[in-house]
Amino acid sequence: MSTTGREQSQAPAADAVAASLERADFVRLVSDATGDALAATGVLARALDDAATPFQASVVGPFENPDRTTEADTTVALGPTHTTADHGLAATPAATAFAVARALDATASPTLALAGSIAGGNIDGTVAEAAEQAGLERRPGLAVPVADIADGLAHSTLLSGPFSGDEERARAVLADLELGAEMDEDDRRRVASLVALGVTEDAPPRAADAVGRALRPYAGGPFETVGGYADVLDAVARERPGTGIALGLGHERVHSAALSAWREHASTAHRAVGDATTGRYDGLFVARGDAMPVGTVARLVADFHAPEPVTLVVTDGEAAVRATDGQDVAAAMAAATDTVGGESVGLDTRARARFDVSTAKFIEAFREAV
Repeated sequence: MSTTGREQSQAPAADAVAASLERADFVRLVSDATGDALAATGVLARALDDAATPFQASVVGPFENPDRTTEADTTVALGPTHTTADHGLAATPAATAFAVARALDATASPTLALAGSIAGGNIDGTVAEAAEQAGLERRPGLAVPVADIADGLAHSTLLSGPFSGDEERARAVLADLELGAEMDEDDRRRVASLVALGVTEDAPPRAADAVGRALRPYAGGPFETVGGYADVLDAVARERPGTGIALGLGHERVHSAALSAWREHASTAHRAVGDATTGRYDGLFVARGDAMPVGTVARLVADFHAPEPVTLVVTDGEAAVRATDGQDVAAAMAAATDTVGGESVGLDTRARARFDVSTAKFIEAFREAV
């Protein structure tokens, strides 16, 4: 199964999806294991709940079978992975789901949709405007889900710097700022400046843009900031899907479990970034290591460390690729997996693969394809 999904890039019309949902007696929502897709699932699930339409929601990994025994009138796939649904919200799932919910005249959550857009790396203007109209405001500082800035700095996967994955080091770095017990705006600005400098030093130029997601956050939502909410959504989608669905539905009882999953996911990802064996080729940067969350690691390496525009992260039997220059690496990943008899899924500038050959053989196949 190699699904590059170029044809999926075109977002479906919100009115058409809404009309299909209005006619349905039972709806299935199938979410990719990403924060953007999970947020989209929550937005649509809440809209269906408003309309008293029964639904089933699940998070399905990139190579898991999305089929369920329960029959549904309409199935909606959130994210680009699962292509057999009646409707697919592939490229910008949270923003598109927000438009669908509005078309249904449901109470659409701009906070959740904004968190999904942030997790997907592309803040939608309509969603941001709705969030601001709902009272969300940006403030100086760092986009983390917790009040403890050292905890947030060490575990954020919106950035990758010398303090990432090391809470003690984060505390030591912050101690030099002599922050007040209750941080004011000046304290928050100084934290943001410290983070920006730490992340961009010895990093590729794109790191300056990438770190923007973690700075000057929207305050509010179920966690300290909306950007922190986005980070938690992305972690739980990958680590604890059941908790992710409950979080997307707005259940406060799962907040503690969600934060634990976020810390675990971040610690594993940052450790993998630091421990990876790397290689540089013409236009391609490769990082390989032991078992790790390849999707998150590929994003962090591509945004903050890779000197080349295409980043391939490989572990035993699994890989992820990211392009920062607009290349269609999903097509290259599909070609590579076809060569070695593996499987791939992806869309445009990002893709995942699994395979049953050595990492060296897979890297060779991808180099030839790209």
